[in-house]
Amino acid sequence: MARKPEEMNKAEIIVPKHTYSSSKTGYPLSSTVLSGLFSFLDIFFLFLAGVGTYKFVVGDPYLMREIYLFAICFICLSYFFVGRFAGIYAFSSILSPFMNFSRLAVTCGTTFMLLLAVAFSIKISDSFSRVWMYGFMVSSFSMVFAYRIIGFITITALANRGICTRNVVIFGAGEQAKRLLEQLTQRKPNFNRIVGVFDDRQTRTSALASDYPILGNIRDLKKFVRNNKVDDIIVALPWNADDRQVSIVQQLRELPAHVHLVSDLVGFRFPNKPSPNHFGSVPMIEVIDSPLSGWGSMLKWLEDRILSGILLLLFMPVLLCIAVAIKLESKGPVLFKQKRFGYNNKIFEIYKFRSMYFEKIPDHVTKQATKDDPRITKVGKFIRRTSLDELPQLLNVFLGSMSLVGPRPHAVDHNEEYSELIDGYFARHKVKPGITGWAQVNGFRGETDTLQKMESRVEHDTYYCENWSLLFDFQILVMTAFVGFINKNAY
Repeated sequence: MARKPEEMNKAEIIVPKHTYSSSKTGYPLSSTVLSGLFSFLDIFFLFLAGVGTYKFVVGDPYLMREIYLFAICFICLSYFFVGRFAGIYAFSSILSPFMNFSRLAVTCGTTFMLLLAVAFSIKISDSFSRVWMYGFMVSSFSMVFAYRIIGFITITALANRGICTRNVVIFGAGEQAKRLLEQLTQRKPNFNRIVGVFDDRQTRTSALASDYPILGNIRDLKKFVRNNKVDDIIVALPWNADDRQVSIVQQLRELPAHVHLVSDLVGFRFPNKPSPNHFGSVPMIEVIDSPLSGWGSMLKWLEDRILSGILLLLFMPVLLCIAVAIKLESKGPVLFKQKRFGYNNKIFEIYKFRSMYFEKIPDHVTKQATKDDPRITKVGKFIRRTSLDELPQLLNVFLGSMSLVGPRPHAVDHNEEYSELIDGYFARHKVKPGITGWAQVNGFRGETDTLQKMESRVEHDTYYCENWSLLFDFQILVMTAFVGFINKNAY
């Protein structure tokens, strides 16, 4: 059964100083982000090499002939696709430029051979300066190889300082965990920082070195992840404990972190399948992904800041008119503030236009609005039915406590009540709460007077959290424009 969030927040875990420092969480190194970044830099330096060579060999690049610009763009595009095929953007290749010297050289050579083949086939090879062509090829390889060495040195320095490391938690303290710790700690540079080891069976703790004391069981692990920044959770248990592993993974679905299963002991002797790139050659599989990580988190951040800023400007006249109408009809503040649980069960204050007559009520008691609720004002009835009471939450989005799209945040006491009744309830907190969401555009909005309605809402919220994409967000925003503003379930 799920535990109350207040119990999670109040619980304290004694964490050794050398395993975790809350003031130094760093910026987790993502293989996807690193690959994308080096892809962009490759294209940038190739273009720079082409333009620079033209300046020294032919003349002013501002007066560059179109055929040379075509050749440079062709090289950049071809290099990108040939490089993907050759594996030069793999995590291991980026972090070992000297060992992958031949791959870079072959990729560069193949790309220029393709350009020459195309130029000969369409009979435009005589239009190019041969000195420029050879100079472009040499300068391209030299610049790419040089910046990759500089990039490797920079990333290594950041990793050694703990700036771009991933915080890793291990569940399990047996022989599998011992082998895993040996491999992870021996890697140089080490991009994975072990911040905690947990196990709920004391019989296995003797397998670990004293440098990694056991911090608790599965419940303590969940508290730890909610109170600290954790990027990856690795379950290191014997594979014959199938049912137990399934149960543990189901519980870890609620947490905003990648979850991996490490191989059984034989996998450490014959590692033949690559694991997630930042773990090197350690044999494991990822069973739970975190969509909002790497480029995804950056895209989500940009989406929220840009769109909320634009919408705040567009709706400013509407916001002012509603504020005046509320003030004229009844006494009390224009904005209604209430504590809600947000991302990773962290409490924040949500903003709404006040739609009820003002009265002091205990913070820990929340009564949902019902049909013909006498507490609702005339203005309140209109803005609730049209969802205009939610507009101040654009400030929440712009300030970072909410997102435009995500699970709707529930009141604190409702959160505690439903977490006891619905398995996996807290999985909806893996992302920031939203103004609109997948549940809302599918009709699960307004009063939830039955447990079945809330279960359906949680099911839709969980689906969104596990299948997020930028296109999915845009789909929900478009659906909201047609079905989300006026709804018969909103009282």
